[in-house]
Amino acid sequence: MARTALIVKSRRKPRFGVRVHNRCRRCGRSRAYMRKFQICRICFRELATTGKIPGVTKASW
Repeated sequence: MARTALIVKSRRKPRFGVRVHNRCRRCGRSRAYMRKFQICRICFRELATTGKIPGVTKASW
């Protein structure tokens, strides 16, 4: 879980655009972020297995 201070800090608009950090909308994690879904890999896996992300299916071959 991300520190609350970092989550709040990342929500503020930075003075310069290059300082923006992508963070998971659900838990605030900064690493393993997926732009398309705007969440981290851990939250993505939880939501995908429960079927809450439309169009995502588990791969099997």
